[in-house]
Amino acid sequence: MKSRNPWWWVPSLYTAEGIPYVIVMSVATIMYGRLGLTNAQIALYTSWLYLPWVIKPFWSPVVELFGSKHRWIVAMQFLIGTSMAGVAFFLPGSHFVQSTLAFFWLMAFSSATHDIAADGYYLLALDTRQQAFFVGIRSTFYRIASIFGQGLLVMLAGTLEARFQPVRAWMLTFIFISVVFLLFAFWHARMLPRQRSDVKRNVVSVHQVARDFLSTFVSFFRKPAVIPALLFMLLYRLPEALLVKICPLFMLDSPDHGGLGLTTGDLGMVQGTIGVVGLTLGGILGGIAAENGGLRRWLWPMVLAITLPDVVYIVLSYYQPENLIGISACVFVEQFGYGFGFTAYMLYLMLYARGANSTAHYSFCTGLMALGMMLPGLVAGYLQELVGYLNFFIIVTVLCLLTFLVAFLVPLDEEEETAEVEEA
Repeated sequence: MKSRNPWWWVPSLYTAEGIPYVIVMSVATIMYGRLGLTNAQIALYTSWLYLPWVIKPFWSPVVELFGSKHRWIVAMQFLIGTSMAGVAFFLPGSHFVQSTLAFFWLMAFSSATHDIAADGYYLLALDTRQQAFFVGIRSTFYRIASIFGQGLLVMLAGTLEARFQPVRAWMLTFIFISVVFLLFAFWHARMLPRQRSDVKRNVVSVHQVARDFLSTFVSFFRKPAVIPALLFMLLYRLPEALLVKICPLFMLDSPDHGGLGLTTGDLGMVQGTIGVVGLTLGGILGGIAAENGGLRRWLWPMVLAITLPDVVYIVLSYYQPENLIGISACVFVEQFGYGFGFTAYMLYLMLYARGANSTAHYSFCTGLMALGMMLPGLVAGYLQELVGYLNFFIIVTVLCLLTFLVAFLVPLDEEEETAEVEEA
């Protein structure tokens, strides 16, 4: 086994983990908006791309059983880079929607599989002390990937749009990111140390694995207060699930159609850079708050933080300001509140997963989290086209009441008491 300083691969591995997710979930939405698809089409098509993360727990045993995580990581990175090149190659074609969606699907499944392998490899390659030290570093570089994807990459496309037609601009953008990602694959093929524990596998039949998985799956739904917990997982983020697909399209759309008329480059700066910084700062503050008081103390402040700032989109839609600084400030406030409020959601998922089979149960929780984002996104575009941007944002703000309701119903006291007993 080669020993190599984790600084050589942890930052790059988690940057590589974040980029394809951002491209599939955010950049694809912006690209299709610039290429003339309707909001209903964009929201429907791109929301389905959440599905690999919804069902990720069901094929994670495959990654565990077959091949090393090192090979899975490198193979998936090559596949992701190739799928990015496929998007670029088929963009100029007459059936570009179907063709590029196929490659986005490939990218999404490869990215979800890469997540499984990368997180598992992290646990194998680092000892407990190193895992604790690098947990903040991996999160930081995942955020850097978000800024790179939603910010710099979109700004690059906007710069190219000033010289070329949108199709050519986005084709060149995806060629660039494809090259970058293939370089990631070559880098990790060389730099990831090979672990003996990553190669050896206990001989277990597929039937045994399936039986154990089914038992774990059933036990998840037999946990106490499962119905309020499921409602919390599926509905706490409902307003954000509706907003996330429509907000970039609203900012790009012309003022005549109720939008703000931003350029692609402006959007990359406002939402992909300033917005992500607000999201990150909110998440950091939320983590500090939760550490000094726990979820029971901070749940309602976090619920307020994740809901009330949604009002800024009503203001933006009503006044349709042209001032980029004012728009940026509104997006920063909303994203900061979301980052702070999202902490409560993640803390509850970790609390609910405590106990026997905690790793598998937590993966089921994250699958439900993705499902909670996917289902509202499927109808968000149709709803917006039916009622217009202003009414859409009013409806989203009213639906924040569901966030309050599921937060009220969730049996937090019981969950935290259970966690305290287990830790003792």
